[in-house]
Amino acid sequence: MHHHDLLKAAHAAHEQMRSIRRALHRNPELSFEEYETSKFIQARLTELNIPFQVMAETGVVAHIGAGDRCVALRADIDALPIHEESGVEYASTKPGIMHACGHDAHTAMLLGAAQILKERETADGASALGGVIKLIFQPGEEMSPGGASIMIREGVLQNPRPEAIFGQHVNPDAVCGTAAFVGGMMMASTDELYWKIHGNSGHAAQPHKATDPVLMAAHLITQLQALISRRLNPFAPGVLSICSIHGGHATNVIPDVVELSGTLRTMNQEWREEALRTIEAHSTALASSPLYGGGRSELRIERGYPPLVNNNETTRFARQTSENLLGAANVEDFEPKMWGEDFAYYTQEIPGTFWMLGIRPPHLDFTPGLHNSKFILDENALPVGAALLANAALSWLAA
Repeated sequence: MHHHDLLKAAHAAHEQMRSIRRALHRNPELSFEEYETSKFIQARLTELNIPFQVMAETGVVAHIGAGDRCVALRADIDALPIHEESGVEYASTKPGIMHACGHDAHTAMLLGAAQILKERETADGASALGGVIKLIFQPGEEMSPGGASIMIREGVLQNPRPEAIFGQHVNPDAVCGTAAFVGGMMMASTDELYWKIHGNSGHAAQPHKATDPVLMAAHLITQLQALISRRLNPFAPGVLSICSIHGGHATNVIPDVVELSGTLRTMNQEWREEALRTIEAHSTALASSPLYGGGRSELRIERGYPPLVNNNETTRFARQTSENLLGAANVEDFEPKMWGEDFAYYTQEIPGTFWMLGIRPPHLDFTPGLHNSKFILDENALPVGAALLANAALSWLAA
């Protein structure tokens, strides 16, 4: 199938994808609770006569084509605990839950790609695709441990094993009709940190008879920033943000406990491990210092996703095929972000590339960002994304 034919087929499926996306948008479901979403996907695959199986309880894996070779395409299907304020006519019908990250569009585009690929298989025979195209509809991207890790554990990358995997994410910072790529490091690891700083309560007028966890917490917050400013290579990305602090209830009482929470983001796995060890050791040492009268720190680390690293070879390939499809003027460089994405688990196992798809309406200079209650997207991006996915798979198997 020539690139023009792919785009033509994708535009022919535009209304179908728009209908799918809006149905999913009206009925969002949180991570690992996507039961109706999963049934919806299964029903559409059944309509297309595409065989599938259920994994990770709400995930769906489908197969198109036949042969010894295999390539995979992935979309995530979960929504966020955000109350929608977009004002669109098809807004969420579930208070406090919204597709504010575009996973409804990701799902609609992969189903659109499935239709395009199935039509080619039906017309030319399964073997004409050059191999098997595995479609992964993955739950729980927004919640650790991430649906990708569970699906991999359950064998999504086996029987057959893909040579490569491709995925995409909507990008409200880029205009509709464009795609952006970066090889190597693309997104960061995402570890969550939770402290309980224990002291001994007392009267605020007699701090010498208490152990002040507020002071310990304040010093810990400022001292841990040295981890980034003095221990991390200045040319290496890293962020440590303490985002909440809770303790005490009165102006004249030193509390027993102060609780902190924050996140560590890195793009280097070795530095990530070193930083976590250092944070834990310093938290313990600071709280127990005689300076404060003998406190105690409890640190709970919730390991998040690893850094997302795009394979350079598959990224060069995906970028070139995208330029062939959209024209070089519509394919851009993507600046790495300290966001997190569990697609990283796939690229730890097999070569893969994750790219960003522009969704900002051309007449607007700005639209609300990801995870925003007013998030919107230009639905003209749907056929572009579907064609990009189908093109990447077909081109890989034809290479």
